[in-house]
Amino acid sequence: MVCGVDEAGRGSLLGPIIVAAISVSKKSISELTKSGIKDSKLLSPKKRQSLFGRIINIAESICICRIGIDDIDFHVFKNNLNLLEAEAMAITIGNMKSDKTYVDSCDVNPSRYQRTIRGFLGQHDTRIVSMHHADRLNVVVSGASIIAKVIRDSEISKIRVQYGDIGSGYPSDKKTIRFVKDWYSQKNEIPPFARKSWKPAQLIVSGSNT
Repeated sequence: MVCGVDEAGRGSLLGPIIVAAISVSKKSISELTKSGIKDSKLLSPKKRQSLFGRIINIAESICICRIGIDDIDFHVFKNNLNLLEAEAMAITIGNMKSDKTYVDSCDVNPSRYQRTIRGFLGQHDTRIVSMHHADRLNVVVSGASIIAKVIRDSEISKIRVQYGDIGSGYPSDKKTIRFVKDWYSQKNEIPPFARKSWKPAQLIVSGSNT
């Protein structure tokens, strides 16, 4: 069995981070490739949604870990978001049976990230391969990236249904920044689904973001 792990939403100002792991038999890897599985960022939302069901059918098992706003803020303020993400990846890996696990490293040092995940895993004996751009280079990780992205998009859609047009949720989106600024000006607080530790949110609170 081979496992792939990736996340969605790390850079967002709004909503959770979703970490997804999938495991497939070695003979099923070719099915992922033939199905057109690739890095979720290279696919349209419609295509990701279509492939989501295909991945579920091919995968032997899937595990999801949702990292909420409070946990994100706590670790960002302590400058160890990578540690939180490694722990979440370890949680998903620990629920899988696989001989080898590929992870998309958020650390500039993939070997260090591998050791961090291993430290959380304890006696789990899977071999971890940590690499940059694993979501593009390994089709199993690509599958995990699609699962994570579709679930993450559904989380953002729930916020959008309840609160209106929030934009993409990313700090580069002027609509998202405007939404958070308007919320703060009306309620004198950052939205509960926004990350207070993110610099754009701090600038809004300090009045520097005009």
